[in-house]
Amino acid sequence: MTQPDETILNELVTRVLGDLGGAVSVPLVRIGDALGLYRTLARIGPVDADALAEAAGCAPRYLREWLAAQAASGYVHHEAGRFSLTPEQALVFAEPDSPVNLIGAFDTAAAMAENQAKVQAAFTTGRGVAWGDQAGCMFCAVARLFRPGYVNALVQDWLPALDGVLDKLKAGAAVADVGCGHGLSTILMAQAFPASRFTGYDFHPASIAAATAHARAHGLTNLRFEVGRAQDFDGGGFDLITCFDCLHDMGDPEAAAAHIRRALKDDGTWMVVEPMAGDRLEDNLNPVGRLYYSASTMICVPTSLAQETGLALGAQAGERRLAEVIRSGGFTRVRRAAQTPLNMVLEAT
Repeated sequence: MTQPDETILNELVTRVLGDLGGAVSVPLVRIGDALGLYRTLARIGPVDADALAEAAGCAPRYLREWLAAQAASGYVHHEAGRFSLTPEQALVFAEPDSPVNLIGAFDTAAAMAENQAKVQAAFTTGRGVAWGDQAGCMFCAVARLFRPGYVNALVQDWLPALDGVLDKLKAGAAVADVGCGHGLSTILMAQAFPASRFTGYDFHPASIAAATAHARAHGLTNLRFEVGRAQDFDGGGFDLITCFDCLHDMGDPEAAAAHIRRALKDDGTWMVVEPMAGDRLEDNLNPVGRLYYSASTMICVPTSLAQETGLALGAQAGERRLAEVIRSGGFTRVRRAAQTPLNMVLEAT
């Protein structure tokens, strides 16, 4: 065996230790969120552990250890025995509508770890793990993960970037949100464009039930949710069809593309929001690619392989491959209309 380079070895060990520190922080961050510790600290800090414990209704000894771990991670600011959140830390951990709130990512990481046994078994069989069979509340975690991006970009940036779509939505358009999950994207659009009519479709009945409950809680009357698959959902004559972070999860996205083309009016638009990715592995060897490849291994590929065809595009398929799938359904024009560090928005006509 070749002798290791001590410098390279030390760099690798340091990186792994950092990764392990992040991994073991997952339950601590979720505890902090569930018990309102970040929000309370943002409101009353700087405080010591005893004061935070009293305000949050928690045991002081646990809070002292939790705060120490958070300070060591750089998630909480510590100075002279008192703890607080900097404005930047508050945006990540305490403000749910912040564009960089990442609590949902910690929830997703926890669900991925819980799902290990099922995916590990699938590695040896080549079979999939159906979306409805994922461990824990994977659906809730994924909805929460994508929420900040949708809240801060969907109505403000993504829809206006589409050719002529905004005017249609303001005047009154028929819109289908395919693969809508818990319906957050559908609800945001329905709130912003009351003259338009929205239908959310998802093949997972429990998600449709959750979406329906959310719509009812918001008192919205211009939308409805139905169980339906992307390749054969009911309805047609749509001015706009949207797919948010789900095309790569589908078993047969080419059949979905063909059905979506048939369901659109001739002058309709398909908006496809997908994870940001380059077309080559080398383009994605970065923090965003690392996150998405891992999630794809544990969630996206198993979900697709559990469905008919099982094309398994993966979360880092890249724009070129996605455009091929979209064009296979009969679309002739595909362009990148907008992007964020985590997403690309493709417009197909």
